[in-house]
Amino acid sequence: MSQLDLRAKLAILADAAKYDASCASSGTTKRNAASGAKGGLGSTEGMGICHAYAPDGRCISLLKILLTNSCIFDCHYCINRKSSNVRRARFTPEEVVELTLSFYRRNYIEGLFLSSGIIRSSDYTMEQIVRVARLLREEHDFRGYIHLKTIPDADPELVRQAGLHADRVSINVELPTVAGLTRLAPEKSAGRIEGAMRDVRAAIDDTADAGKRYKSAPKFAPAGQSTQMIVGADAATDGDIIARASGLYAKFQLRRVYYSAFSPIPDASAVLPLQRPPLMREHRLYQSDWLMRFYEYQPKEVAQAADPTGMLPLDIDPKLAWALKFRERFPVDVNRAPREALLRVPGLGLKAVDAILATRRLRRLRLDDVARLTASIAKVRPFLIAEDWRPVALSDRDDLRALVAPKREQLELFAA
Repeated sequence: MSQLDLRAKLAILADAAKYDASCASSGTTKRNAASGAKGGLGSTEGMGICHAYAPDGRCISLLKILLTNSCIFDCHYCINRKSSNVRRARFTPEEVVELTLSFYRRNYIEGLFLSSGIIRSSDYTMEQIVRVARLLREEHDFRGYIHLKTIPDADPELVRQAGLHADRVSINVELPTVAGLTRLAPEKSAGRIEGAMRDVRAAIDDTADAGKRYKSAPKFAPAGQSTQMIVGADAATDGDIIARASGLYAKFQLRRVYYSAFSPIPDASAVLPLQRPPLMREHRLYQSDWLMRFYEYQPKEVAQAADPTGMLPLDIDPKLAWALKFRERFPVDVNRAPREALLRVPGLGLKAVDAILATRRLRRLRLDDVARLTASIAKVRPFLIAEDWRPVALSDRDDLRALVAPKREQLELFAA
């Protein structure tokens, strides 16, 4: 196989992988040398040119590709579906290994995100994916980050092998509702998808328990598992999506739920929408997800930020929308309120709240003190009380939304 052919495959299969958003590399651990060997190739801890971000703000570069964009399934929303008129390509496991090592040595990447269309069968495809990770880990002692997209219908032993070699595994639920999945991906089963996610969760728990008792116990997907939902391909509301995400977090302790705005594809199925949803909708769902994961909001509270149709407002973030709906909960006294109440003040982030709690042990905070902790005191000011500040008649201000909402120019810039 010539280098030109390999480059052509890369162009096709890297482009085909762009629709999968779940490629963050957060939460992994440093891999030690196997069998006491010194050296080794790669690290999950270095810096580099990248397009994924860890929770601590580090940029992580990943080679993000498909093993193949051929598929025996015919999911309506997928550009790689069986009936799609796209140029097809396929890597061998050895070619993916060669690319990964070559890119790493050039300091282009720090890890690999590998997914695939289904070829021959789910088991055969999963075997090829696992082979890539096994070659990297065992034959090349690669200690960089590996994220494998697993296949729900594959033999559980193959998924187990994937977890033993990968830092993170993910299984996409595809669509927020069972009705949507049945309509747009009839060959897939919500029950089988959740069953596979349950098996992965059990394996993570089992190996974590074994690791507490035996230092030599193998690790299984130390960075956990994630999933992805397509937004806007079916009739699911934001409320439906929030409920689905919260259920997945509760049942499987997922590291992340990713949201991917549906994008119209060439020769699209007639059952799909003609236009993609606003990108701002995807952004608002990520913000709602953040409220549940870090700001101690219950799923029903986040859903309360939606309008009567179940959709989150696009012109303001869900935290501000919730605050405007429940004005009786404000203003909050920064010198006396508990952490839970401070986390609900629009414009106050986690670091700002922690700084407020630490500082007020020493002295009472004034409005200027809070201003130094937030990007926009104008947004925060109507919702709090400080030593020298008390807003007047918050609940009576009919124009409050207009005062604190971002300007239209800012929204248009984000959408662009």
